[in-house]
Amino acid sequence: MAPTAALVITAELPAPLHGRAEGLRRAHYPPERNHVPAHLTVLRALPPFVEAEARDLLAALAREMPAPPARLAGIMDLGTGTALAIESPALLEIRAMIAEHFHGMLTLQDQGLPRLHVTVQNKVTRAEAKALQAALRPVILPEGFAFAALALQRYRGGPWEQAGRWPFRGRTRR
Repeated sequence: MAPTAALVITAELPAPLHGRAEGLRRAHYPPERNHVPAHLTVLRALPPFVEAEARDLLAALAREMPAPPARLAGIMDLGTGTALAIESPALLEIRAMIAEHFHGMLTLQDQGLPRLHVTVQNKVTRAEAKALQAALRPVILPEGFAFAALALQRYRGGPWEQAGRWPFRGRTRR
């Protein structure tokens, strides 16, 4: 299949955290808009003609880099939605390497520094978002974790088509 869709790069959460995020997403994301699983976006929209290059780059980074440590920091207010706030300087460093590699091909949104998060609710009323945030704040407690893998998806407006997944295998730096 010839690539004709925008490419999305994500960082994969460890299974227990992904399961919790996915459960929250199924419970609170409007079902008619919930086409993709819970995820943390690294880059939102690379052009489809760089798919082979992206696959090579992500494979090399995951092979060389240790699993980036991260922290679930709490709840993030998205205005008309709610997300799990994530802190990870190590993932931001990897993201910067990817962005530098694809310099000149990034959308305006991908050129800025992201606020790392996993969306569990979006495109709801402000009142609905605030209510969920109030309900989740006492139960979403800070915790440490490490990202499991980098992944590449093709996006055509509906469910993603997986284009590759690369588990982190590099040695931990001392």
